[in-house]
Amino acid sequence: MPLPSTGFGEELRRRRLEAGLSLTALSGSVHYSKAQLSKVERDLKVPSRDLARLCDAALGAGGALLALLAPETTDPPVDPAPGHVHEEDWIMQLSPDGPNTFQPLSRRDAIGAGAASLMAWRPDRAGPASPAAGAGMLEASRSLFTHYRRLGQTVAPGLLLPVLIAQTHTLRELSAHCDSGTRRHLLALGSRYAEYVGWLVQETGDERAALWWTQRAVDLAAAGGDRALAGYALVRRALITLYRDDAEQTVALARRAQSSALPPRIRGLAAQREAQGHALAGDHLACLHALDRARALLALQDDGTDEPVIGTMHLPDPVGMVTGWCLVDLGQPREASEELDRQLALVGGDAVRTQVRYGVRRALAYASAGEIDHACDLTAPLLDGLEAVGSATVTTDLRRLARALARHANHSSVRQLGPRLGTLSRPSTT
Repeated sequence: MPLPSTGFGEELRRRRLEAGLSLTALSGSVHYSKAQLSKVERDLKVPSRDLARLCDAALGAGGALLALLAPETTDPPVDPAPGHVHEEDWIMQLSPDGPNTFQPLSRRDAIGAGAASLMAWRPDRAGPASPAAGAGMLEASRSLFTHYRRLGQTVAPGLLLPVLIAQTHTLRELSAHCDSGTRRHLLALGSRYAEYVGWLVQETGDERAALWWTQRAVDLAAAGGDRALAGYALVRRALITLYRDDAEQTVALARRAQSSALPPRIRGLAAQREAQGHALAGDHLACLHALDRARALLALQDDGTDEPVIGTMHLPDPVGMVTGWCLVDLGQPREASEELDRQLALVGGDAVRTQVRYGVRRALAYASAGEIDHACDLTAPLLDGLEAVGSATVTTDLRRLARALARHANHSSVRQLGPRLGTLSRPSTT
């Protein structure tokens, strides 16, 4: 729940009167009841951030009303998890009837835990890998990575994480037995695997482990001579602060990832994230400028690397989709719904995770615009997909949607959708 605001009600009333709007007129604009707005103005009710966003946009406050809300989170700053590629052993336990586990251990701890008594084999006993073996592993692993990313659109993270972790380990270990050229490519590909593991781990809701894997990706890339991935790690860290609703940290991290020394694609993805941070803060102009910068950077060709692309591969127009995303947070739900309608029509039907992620945003936009029945119609077919892919990040938006619809509990479509929506939007206790 939001913490009490400082002067929000008084400032809302002042700006409403200055704009010549009655409570009834503002109520019709933001689709909250007149009684609720009156309680907010009299400091009898704490405004939600969604209400603050809508009022901020309706009154042209440029983020000033949003800034009066106390921060929702007391989470510590997002910092990378330090470590080095070759300092730890990786222990993974696979269970047929319970949760799988992964644990990095120092060599000393692994021996102390009895890991040495388990079935073990050493890749280095066969001597250096032949050039053909290294090239073969690269070709196969690149092809597999593309397939794994496609699978990640349709299955829960837990089904993919064991094989992705094992593949990352294989690339890391094989790199130690190849010539320098092959080693560099193996480590670069391993870093892409590790970064993808970090993203899927975040989808399970484990931020700390997500940061650990993102740092492993940076370490692997750096070991192969690629320092640029450290820039993308900042973009990934900014995603965590974005879902914490921390606009200031999101913008700060994203700006650090826009150094001219970094490849255009990383800078473009960072500019997109910066735009999302500005949208959280209600800064419409800064958001649009960042989006323009992102489009220009992403249109540039990077160097001719044959490594898998960094970032999403399922959005035909990523800047367009992020624009729709930002418009929701800028309190412009009608414009957001129109843009998200256009963008979702371009996304392939097999990209279930992407469809669900932005589909829930679109439903939230329609609900915020007062089109409750249509929002419910859009939400219902998404729930099977969300249950299949399992996404802690999408569930964050689903809770916002559930709250928006709960204000219209008398609608038959809301009553019909309510039980399942409430179950799926409940925070995980695992």
